[in-house]
Amino acid sequence: MSDTTLIKVIRPPRGWWSINWAEIWRYRELLFFLAWRDVKVRYKQTTLGILWAFIQPFVQLVIFSIVFGRFAKMNSDGLPYPVFAYAGLLPWHFFAETLNRSSGSVLGSTSLITKVYFPRLIIPIAASVSCCVDFLIAIGILVGLMVYYGIFPGFGILAVPLLIVLTLMPALGAGILLSALTVMFRDVKYVVPFAVQAWFFATPVVYSVSVVPARYRWVFMLNPMSGVVSAYRAALLGTSFHWTYAALTLVLGIVLLAWGLFLFRRMERYFADVI
Repeated sequence: MSDTTLIKVIRPPRGWWSINWAEIWRYRELLFFLAWRDVKVRYKQTTLGILWAFIQPFVQLVIFSIVFGRFAKMNSDGLPYPVFAYAGLLPWHFFAETLNRSSGSVLGSTSLITKVYFPRLIIPIAASVSCCVDFLIAIGILVGLMVYYGIFPGFGILAVPLLIVLTLMPALGAGILLSALTVMFRDVKYVVPFAVQAWFFATPVVYSVSVVPARYRWVFMLNPMSGVVSAYRAALLGTSFHWTYAALTLVLGIVLLAWGLFLFRRMERYFADVI
């Protein structure tokens, strides 16, 4: 009676679009394990632990309220400036953290990539999932501010889960793209922080779109986060909803995510060799 050995041959992906979503689903337990590992490692051996997810955005809110609200007297569309600013800071912080962590996730998993096989796409996706924990904690600050100022959301709050997806699409798309580029070109990890900082000031987080001259507002429409921030304020605070911004944000998010997935799969075959 002869022994038979099953051999699985792993070949690089072919074609322009070859993402095996069924395989990623089979590795879902690894995905959630990596996400939970990121959360634990981030706050391990810290005195305040996961409270840092609450403290960081709160400190930013205080600084912005003093500098832009009290001193610069920024227009807040008739709302108390702390609530107005934080309704924009909340999705922006979620976006920036997702972009930063996912962009460096593949390079930070060198030992894992070079030893075992699994869908590499799981790594940046797990980094983005871990950011959802911080986002849910940070929502508590906004709830407290709205209660303090007597602002209560309407039915628009039901759209928040969809807005979370709308935020993740450009963040994950850019993060997946940059995670692949960071492996191939190490300079990218130094460029990302500057790019995120410039992106912040190009997004109406601490100011209202209404302060921008009408002839230049089309430039803001090319920024997917402009539509995201406006949508959060409309859903939570009842400000005017810009359907054009929302539609363009959805299109740009889909394009950016598709582009990131495509380039990641094209570069993935070289990760273990150059990392």
